[in-house]
Amino acid sequence: AIKKGTGELEGVNYEEVTYEGYGPSGVALFIECLTDNTNRSVADVRHVLGKYEGSLGQNGSVAWQFERKGQVVVDATRYTEEAVFEAAVLAGAEDVQQEDDEFVVLSGPAEFHEVQQAIEEAGIDTEDSDLTRIPKNQVAVTGKEAEKLLELLDALEDLDDVQKVHTNADIDDAVVAEAM
Repeated sequence: AIKKGTGELEGVNYEEVTYEGYGPSGVALFIECLTDNTNRSVADVRHVLGKYEGSLGQNGSVAWQFERKGQVVVDATRYTEEAVFEAAVLAGAEDVQQEDDEFVVLSGPAEFHEVQQAIEEAGIDTEDSDLTRIPKNQVAVTGKEAEKLLELLDALEDLDDVQKVHTNADIDDAVVAEAM
């Protein structure tokens, strides 16, 4: 049992599972897991959600609130918007947005690899790139509710099986900085 739990046994099958739920202030949570035991994963996720005033929802209860997108992040202090925009859009990117000191390039999932490759071939280094879920609408969360939500997100991300947690929360930067 110990060898199976640590992944030392051959033939252990991992599967991708997703869980959907709600956190404080009705914030939607889309949780991606990679597990060899779905019963353990759902129990862990349910426990953490319950502990931090969240709840587990049914499949499809929050997925509709997110769009699957490819996302490539580029350092805006090193490259011009024009260079990033040109490389990305010619490869099929949907949008290039500047957020603080970064350019965020968004694409459809099918175009993600081509966009990422075109940016790198243009001599532009990427800071991060992955397939993600972008919320269609955001929910503003402030004060104590924001603190509870940040604790919930940290606890979910600390679970071994959890790979990513997507949320539609819009939390004030000052609350996030204070929590760190």
